[in-house]
Amino acid sequence: MSAIDEGIVREYFEQNGFFVRQVRKYQVQARKKTSEEEIDLLVYNPGWEKGARSPDFFLFASELPFIQRAIVAVKPWHTDVFTPAMLRNAPEKIFSFLEENVVRQAKRLFAPGAAETAERAVTKVLVLPALPTAEPFRSQSVELLKAHGVDAIISFRAMLLDLIEKVEINRSYKKSDTLQVIRILKNYDLLKEAQLDLPRSRP
Repeated sequence: MSAIDEGIVREYFEQNGFFVRQVRKYQVQARKKTSEEEIDLLVYNPGWEKGARSPDFFLFASELPFIQRAIVAVKPWHTDVFTPAMLRNAPEKIFSFLEENVVRQAKRLFAPGAAETAERAVTKVLVLPALPTAEPFRSQSVELLKAHGVDAIISFRAMLLDLIEKVEINRSYKKSDTLQVIRILKNYDLLKEAQLDLPRSRP
């Protein structure tokens, strides 16, 4: 996974008020990952309010306030769709961050104050490129993800749309390569903010 992939996820959560911790800075290839190495990012929401409802399975910016703390697994397979067949055939690569020892390690890695005041179990979030758009494959993919223990998913498209909307072209983002690139593309009209398609009136 490239740094830009995690950078997009980090910026998305930070822009929405989260503290983000990257557990490791290196890539594991020649051996099985340890529990700590299965965690891509840990996020903590200091603005979470006691008694808040649980977030929906499909995460958008409007659902983030309902997350207290979470493990985030980033799967930047941008040309792939997470079909039922893929989820059945490659479970270890996708679901390894859900193992009990990984979740236990994640709880230890949160700041002591966050752990002591936590009232909700750590949310397990999967970042992915896309799900099937057609039924019944979309529903089947959702069922498989939930059955393995995924609490919520968010797509790269949703994150990028949110970042594009928030970035201002008259502000220099020198401390973030990700935001600066988005700003430059917007400045030269190479990126447009998402617009709602209004339904045409019927004759």
